[in-house]
Order: sequence, then C-alpha cells, then structure tokens
Amino acid sequence: MLVVDASAIVALLFNEAEASRIATLIHGQKLATSPIFGFELANVCLMKSRRQPERRDAMWAAYALLPGLAIEEYPVDHAEVLALAEATRLTHYDASYLWLARRLAAPLVTLDKALLALTPPPASP
Repeated sequence: MLVVDASAIVALLFNEAEASRIATLIHGQKLATSPIFGFELANVCLMKSRRQPERRDAMWAAYALLPGLAIEEYPVDHAEVLALAEATRLTHYDASYLWLARRLAAPLVTLDKALLALTPPPASP
C-alpha cells in the first residue's frame, strides 16, 4: 500500500513533469489518501482551468480519470494531525497525509518538498 497526496496525483492526471515517475511508483499498488484529497484535487483542476481556459475541456477530462485510480480515502484523527502539523510546521492538510502514512506504515508518494523531507521515499518497483 502507498499513501498518495494531491501533488503526486495532480502530476499524473495533468501530465506534469513527474507524471511518468509517479505512474511507475504507483503501478499495481493499493492507494490510500486523506479525506482532504478530493477537495485539493478538484480545486487544482478548477484553478488550472481558470488560468488556461482554452484547456478547460482537457483538464476536466483528465480529472474524470480519477475514479479509475481506485484511491481509497481513510479517516484521520484531526487532533493528532493538528499536533503533527504543529510539530512539523506543515499545514494541517499536508500533515494529514503524513499522519496517514505513519498510521498505515506505508510510504508516502508526494512531490511536496516539505513532506519529502519528513518521510523516506517509496522504493521504486
């Protein structure tokens, strides 16, 4: 199992620079995420569509591929995430991914530099 955050899946869905690396890392893996994930991903799609209105249909089509990734959301303990956010100086949102990875004893797949500094990267397949 791998925990994925929005930055990793954004790169994959919207074919950003790290898309192929993320695809390789998650291929064949069970994927888990924090409940904030859906909100973050939808907001990124919206912001990208507003910045590049000529690409709106392509962005929304890419976003529509999300269910095919079968990413399961897991609940988090917000009080524990709050304490972790304070201790690590992360946002509560980012700390929720780190907390979940620690709780599930699973590697975290992220492109977020602050999160990368706090978690070992997943092994390449």
